[in-house]
Amino acid sequence: MLPTLGFIQDDDCVFQRFSFHARLRSLGFAVDTRSRRSFSIGLLLAALATRLPAQAKPQRIVSTAPSITEILFALGLGRQVVGVSQYCDYPPEVQKLPKVGTYVKPDAEAITRLRPDLVILQRAASELTNRLTALHLQFIEIPHGTLSDVFTGIQLIAKAGGVPENAPTLIRQIQSSLDEIQAKAKALPSSRVLVIANRRQGTLTDLVAIGPGNYVNQILEIAGGRNVLSEPSLPQYPHISMETVLRENPDVILDLTGTQKTEAQRQADSATTLSLWRLNTGLTAVHNGHVYVGTSNALLVPGPRTVEATQRLFDYIHGIGNPS
Repeated sequence: MLPTLGFIQDDDCVFQRFSFHARLRSLGFAVDTRSRRSFSIGLLLAALATRLPAQAKPQRIVSTAPSITEILFALGLGRQVVGVSQYCDYPPEVQKLPKVGTYVKPDAEAITRLRPDLVILQRAASELTNRLTALHLQFIEIPHGTLSDVFTGIQLIAKAGGVPENAPTLIRQIQSSLDEIQAKAKALPSSRVLVIANRRQGTLTDLVAIGPGNYVNQILEIAGGRNVLSEPSLPQYPHISMETVLRENPDVILDLTGTQKTEAQRQADSATTLSLWRLNTGLTAVHNGHVYVGTSNALLVPGPRTVEATQRLFDYIHGIGNPS
């Protein structure tokens, strides 16, 4: 079923909120009742999005986060994008665009130099928004933290970008594909999964895992996995030790560490990561060759590639991915 979500890295990447449980049920999704509050907030945001006045189609758009950039291109607004965040690298053509800082620290000077008629933010800092307001630059803030936020983000960006008619089709495509993956997963045995979001480089210490109520946990459940750290009493990103890993002894371990690097760098580092885990031969996941390194950026940026990320998780969980 679809619990609430949220992810991930220290500097950049993360994500968005949409409707509530009734809306998702009408679309064929099962919803955890614990998530109703966040879905209700998403419903309000979606309602507000539909009431925004129609805007002239912006010609110069600045994105401050990878998920925003990917949504813009998926909505057919790629040609209007004139600036992106430091970690925006998909689709490939954005790598040549001017950079305007990171999700955490957008560069107001860099943004201003690009003369945008629309700036899209994930985290509105008063200093930045005051500057944009003073310069009469239009901006919107996109909610982030859950899978439903992806849908809200699509609606809000489509509306602000002057193409509101493009949002429903994209949302339906994502939801339909997630339904298909979920249906496949229900026909297969479920596995107990541990996802590591971060750790001290070169060691298995200072582990930060995926807990309950966040994006990765949600798509993990759609893909047929059971997060060993999904207890409601835990934080969204619990700090754990190897003693916890050994005690939980998951069937599958997915290591997403190193997400601040490029995809090519993460692929190059994957052998080193796997060698660290192989030292723990007492773990079921290690013994059975079910330790995986998540190198694809699709796993890190909730947005139009959520389906690709969920399919990758499905492959890992059910032993179809590249084993350790």
